[in-house]
Amino acid sequence: MYRDGARKSIWQEEIRKFSSEADLQQLYDVAVVGGGITGVSTALKLQQAGKRCILLEAANIGFGTTGGTTAHLNDFFDTTFKEAINDFGLDNAKLFANVGREAIGIIESNIQHFGIDCDFERKTAYLFALDEKQQKQLKDIAEGASEVGHEMTYVEDIPFPIPFKEAVRIPDQAQFHPIKYIKGLCEAFLSLGGVILEECRCESHDEQDDYVVLETSKGEIKAKNVVYATHIPPGLSVLHIINSPYRSYALAFSLKDGKYPEDLGYDLIDPYHYYRVQEINGQKLLIAGGEDHKTGHEEDTGECFSRLENYVRKYFDVETVYYSWSSQYYEPVDGFPYIGKLPGSDGKIFTATGFRGNGMTLGTISSQILSDLIIKGENTYEDIFSPSRIKPIAGFADFVKENAVVAYDFIKDKLFAEKIHSLSEVKEGQAKVVKYEGESYALYKETNGTVHLVKSTCPHAKCEVRWNSAELSWDCPCHGSRFNINGKLLTGPTVRDLPRVDADSGI
Repeated sequence: MYRDGARKSIWQEEIRKFSSEADLQQLYDVAVVGGGITGVSTALKLQQAGKRCILLEAANIGFGTTGGTTAHLNDFFDTTFKEAINDFGLDNAKLFANVGREAIGIIESNIQHFGIDCDFERKTAYLFALDEKQQKQLKDIAEGASEVGHEMTYVEDIPFPIPFKEAVRIPDQAQFHPIKYIKGLCEAFLSLGGVILEECRCESHDEQDDYVVLETSKGEIKAKNVVYATHIPPGLSVLHIINSPYRSYALAFSLKDGKYPEDLGYDLIDPYHYYRVQEINGQKLLIAGGEDHKTGHEEDTGECFSRLENYVRKYFDVETVYYSWSSQYYEPVDGFPYIGKLPGSDGKIFTATGFRGNGMTLGTISSQILSDLIIKGENTYEDIFSPSRIKPIAGFADFVKENAVVAYDFIKDKLFAEKIHSLSEVKEGQAKVVKYEGESYALYKETNGTVHLVKSTCPHAKCEVRWNSAELSWDCPCHGSRFNINGKLLTGPTVRDLPRVDADSGI
């Protein structure tokens, strides 16, 4: 398995192993946990600055969201500049407007400096409204952009065969192949003396006076500083109640008429759809994404792919769907990511999370912020993105709603799990969370009758997992931990598997 789902992403063929020889007895300057774009970019930047770094990944490089992104590189965000102005003030919104440009510049600089062939291209983006409600949204977005000095220009036409009311053109965006890119970063990191250790799960940390001790599946590792670039940090902290996990879906398909729109496109439907083209193995494919929902809150995740395919077929001359996959991201309660010192840390542990749908850009800027904080103790963006910031008004309603949903899910799933008397009650091809003699189990029975049985309670915060039919995984609706059919951890924040149960044990 090369990524955290049963479905193959368009990027997956480029994933490979990177583990190098690791001396676990030495004291590292920095241990970076997580082998996606955030972790790899941060490790490389610190290694370039003369730090002795080790990069730890529980599976393989590119296993998580970086292997499942659609890889748009934007200098505008899911949190609009108008929202940023309203919630954080004009000065902070202007600072926020610099983030995307700086991040794309870092990526472009790395590509040139290290000679990385990753299909990077500058693109024009089009943001378009399909009805009157979306027109109002677009007006607010364009006005906010104007206030922070970001260019958005109204246009009469868009290069997408989708009827629209109004649209804006946004220059100087970009796209790339994310796995080719982080592969190049890994090679540069290793050439500078960095160490990569894959299949190494970090299970806990102990922050001592002079260093941090990481307990891992490969043994104890000591480092002066630790960066959790794990999408959301492990353990239980305030970050888990101010971030909500969401899943997004993508298709890559050929067109019969060969009319591929070469630019980036985004509508304003909620959840919105987004488009771009990628050439894979000499063939052009159009990537479309959308159908986002809170993790664990869609009864039939396979339907999300059907709805997305039906939607794009309304407007595009679809020939063959070659790839379909989903991915996970975290929504911050107030709209800004959390990048900096881990809340509760004494100052040696750092994290980056809450990227919404802008992971490639915000993961890249995280490398600059975190390396600056470790080396210099300061960064331009440290205050606005501080994980310990307190904003009692911005996002408060969403905070209350999301945590009420978590509490409801926790109680409902505990009370209303289906009770069974034997495994024979579950049909072939079915997956259910069931109760048997007072214990809860997650049960998946293949069409050939093979039974996969695990304990259903997520080790993180004791919520009950739910079945994800599209990715053949058990997903926690509370904080987004995910497990395969045999209980093996796919994504955190938990660091433990679901205990596997012998199907012949009498159930």
